[in-house]
This record gives sequence, C-alpha cells and structure tokens, in this order.
Amino acid sequence: MNEETNLNFKKMKEGGYSIFHQEYIIMAEYRMLQTENLPGIYVIPSHDNSFLWYGVIFIRSGLYTGGVFRFTLNLPEKFPDDTVPTVKFTSQIFHPAIDPITGILSLNEVFSHWDRKQNHVWQILKYLHWIFTNLNMKVPVNNEASALFKTNRKLFIDKVKECVASSIEHVYDVPPIEDKHYITFQHYDPNIHDTAKNVMLKPPGANESSHGISWVQSGSYQSFSKEDTT
Repeated sequence: MNEETNLNFKKMKEGGYSIFHQEYIIMAEYRMLQTENLPGIYVIPSHDNSFLWYGVIFIRSGLYTGGVFRFTLNLPEKFPDDTVPTVKFTSQIFHPAIDPITGILSLNEVFSHWDRKQNHVWQILKYLHWIFTNLNMKVPVNNEASALFKTNRKLFIDKVKECVASSIEHVYDVPPIEDKHYITFQHYDPNIHDTAKNVMLKPPGANESSHGISWVQSGSYQSFSKEDTT
C-alpha cells in the first residue's frame, strides 16, 4: 500500500467515524424530546435524511386555537458545530415571527448563534410553541402582521382565523413527497383505529409504562381527542 492510498484510507476512516458520531448526536437530540414538555408538537426525522425533520403542531390555546400547522426543521451540514437549525412552516401562517414569503420562523431573538454545549433542538420547539401565545416580537419579520397586531386587533384576528381554517382544510392532504416518515392523517375509521383508541384509553397496569398513541376523532382536529362521556 503506497503512501497516497494510505492517506486516502485514513481519510475514509475519519470521515466514516465523523458521520457515525454525527448521526449519534442527532438521534440523542431526538430522544431528548421525550423528556421535555412539548404540548401538541410531533416531529420525526425523515426516513432518508436525518438532517430533515417533519413536524406538526396542534394549537390548543390563544388566537390560533384549532390550527394544525406543518413545518420542517433542517439541521445544518456540520450540526451541532454550525449555524442555528432552520424551522420552515409549510402551512401558510400570518404571524409577526414567520416570514410571509418563505415561511421561515425567525429565531434571531432567542438564538443569535448555536452553542453545542448549551443549545438543543427541544429549545427551538419550545420557542415554536411559545410564539403562538406571545405575539409581540421585538424584531418581526412579517411587518404587516406586527403592525395589525398592535393597531388593528380585529383585522389581525380575522387573518389568523383564515390561516387556521386553511390549515384544517389541508389536514388530510396527500403528502407532497414520498417519505415513509412524513406525518400523515386519516379520517377516523373504527375498523382501523378503534384498537389503537382502546389501547390508548386503557389505564396502564402496575408493571406497564404509559406510551401515547396519536389519533384524531372524526370531526375533530385536536390530537388525542375522544368522545365526551356522561
């Protein structure tokens, strides 16, 4: 084995280890979400690309109540030693912190840079949840939304209701891409979903751990919804 081949082999080994280590960090970040309180937020890495995560947030309070908004979270190429990850809404949302053209959520107010020792993906998702009940942004990226929120609350609310209605209308849309992990929703079918529903509502036994099963009741857009009982 000559010196050039030796050097190339060494680079391949280093590169392979680097990729393996990076994937481990990404999966650790994903597992970390399970320990955090992220109400109404569901995310999963793409089947084909762990740097791309698919997400959906169900809004349960505030002006955007009832909204079901889709987003993607993109990790930079050299994560976690790189720039701040990017959150992009694929649902149209009228909000001071969301660019009306690109759908990108501005993270400048909370993440001026990314520190691998202090920053984690769950913090971004916490902020994503926070913006739907805290609309007074210091540096808005949708100036129209910011101005209406401050000066014409009625018109602002009307526009919010429009994007909430639009999000509900598109809940069952066919996925725009072929990815096994893209989050999809189906109309409630008792023959398919009753089994999962019964398992979810069954009280855990003494030796059982409790794991949520996501489903949506027919006619409802709230996750974990169930019929009222008397």
